[in-house]
Order: sequence, then structure tokens, then C-alpha cells
Amino acid sequence: GTSEEVAPPPQQSFMIPKKEINMVSDMAKWKRSQAYADYMGFILTLNEGVRGKKLTCEYKVSEPIEKLVALLNTLDRWIDETPPVDQPSRFGNKAFRTWYAKLDQEAEKLVATVIPKHLADAAPEVAVYLKESVGNSTRIDYGTGHEAAFAAFLCCLCKIGVLRVDDQMAIVFKVFNRYLEVMRKLQKTYRMEPAGSQGVWGLDDFQFLPFIWGSSQLIDHPNLEPRHFVDEKVVNENHKDFMFLECILFITEMKTGPFAEHSNQLWNISAVPSWSKVNQGLIRMYKAECLEKFPVIQHFKFGSLLPIQPVTS
Repeated sequence: GTSEEVAPPPQQSFMIPKKEINMVSDMAKWKRSQAYADYMGFILTLNEGVRGKKLTCEYKVSEPIEKLVALLNTLDRWIDETPPVDQPSRFGNKAFRTWYAKLDQEAEKLVATVIPKHLADAAPEVAVYLKESVGNSTRIDYGTGHEAAFAAFLCCLCKIGVLRVDDQMAIVFKVFNRYLEVMRKLQKTYRMEPAGSQGVWGLDDFQFLPFIWGSSQLIDHPNLEPRHFVDEKVVNENHKDFMFLECILFITEMKTGPFAEHSNQLWNISAVPSWSKVNQGLIRMYKAECLEKFPVIQHFKFGSLLPIQPVTS
């Protein structure tokens, strides 16, 4: 054939044969890995970036951010196009599998809409994290491991230079917040089971990161203290500005009975004197309860962007 038909040589750095994207098999190795350091560094950088800022404040919105929001809007539209089916069991609606199959099929194309042509070779690897971020299609469940995959997806986009330092606030307030809205819709529509939740003893059935970043938003707030988030009136008046309160609102919509009974951990947190103490405590808890728990992290994938190799520095 003609020379046009010959594919360009692959960019070495992103060519990851499928078999080399491995899962966590050894917790000690994971905690020492470059992936863990990069992931945690990313979470903490964003934690500082949103400190004391409202969701409704002004911030820069770049083209890649707009494209990521469009990608999430597509996932949202697919939920509308895939209504739940009639089935005997109340939970775990099988229509989720139909919705997921569409994502599985389209993920690389979706990622390709966000990244520039010269980075196209990274799409298959980055798409792995997107597919992992919406829940498990066999068990029809969702938990903090899936949420971590979405943060890893965003972290990879930073590592290849699609997202930049001045995108920090938009990453949390525009992209991650939109992701949360879509996940809540999935959880509600398909009655997804919480993955690995400790029920009343866990922080939340489905999410963790918005509590970290959301508590950072509230640091040094002139009048909202941790004790206020259990007050329904305060939540109703302020949830549009603060991620933490959006999470509380969602919990109270989904659960009945006294807050102290259905969300004991959060009830305890409301007694902490300051938001900075809440924030520090949640970061410690996230490491211990999510990132260092085998059932949560066993599905975490490694490749060239988030490598299992030990940290070099």
C-alpha cells in the first residue's frame, strides 16, 4: 500500500500492553510506589488549591476542563437513555450493566476527545481509569475505590500535561463536582450497592474525597463551624457553596432516621472544634481506611503513568 497507510511509530512512553497494567498484590509495595506518592500528592495539592474557596467563586476554566465536563454530560445523558428495568430485587438494577457496556465500548473515544492528537497514544491507558471510576458492573456496586480511580484518571491527565497547575480549582469545582452529580444519579437510578462500606461506622456509603476537599473549603469560614453541618437549615442555605454540605444533603435524602444513628462517624466529626482539624483527620482516615485497605485498593491499576516502581526521590 501507500506510505499513508503505515501507522506512525508508537510513542514509547505510553505504549502499555494490556497485560502490564497490573493490580495491587502487595500493600507494602503499593505504599512505597511512585503511583501512591503521585496520587497522594495530587489529592493534597488540590486540597490546598480549594482551601477557603466556595464552589460558586470565580476561577479559570480551560478548554480541557470544558471537554471533561462534556464527557461527564455524555455519561449523564446515557443514564436517561437507559432506564432501570423491572426486576424482583430492589437493589442493583441490571440496567446498569447496559449503561456500563456503553462506557466500556466508548471510553477510549471519550478520552480521545479530551487529549490533544499528539498524546493520542496515552488514551488507552488513561481510559482504563475512567472505566474503573463508575462502579463494578458485575456486582452493581460503587465505593471509594471507584472514586479513587476517577482521581487517578485526573492525575494522569495532569501527568501528560492536559490539565495544568492553574486548573486546580476547576478540577475540583467543575469536573469532580460534576462527576459526583453523575455518580449520585447512577447510585439512585440503579440502586447501586455500597462497595465495602462499613455502614453506620464508615464515613459515607459511596464517597470520601468530597469530604476532604469540602472540609478544606470551609477552613477559616467566618461563621460555619463543624457543629453546624448537622443543622438542616444551615445545610439547605449553604450546600451550593460547599461540597461537604452537598454530601450531607445527599445522605439525608437517601437515609431516614436520626443523623447520629445512620452516620455515626460524621456525627462524631461534627464535634471537632475546627475545619482544619477535620481536614487533617480526614486525610489520615483516607490513607488508613481507603488507600491502605486491601479490598479498596486491590483493583487499582498501574501502568506507565502511575507506576508500581518504588519512589525514586
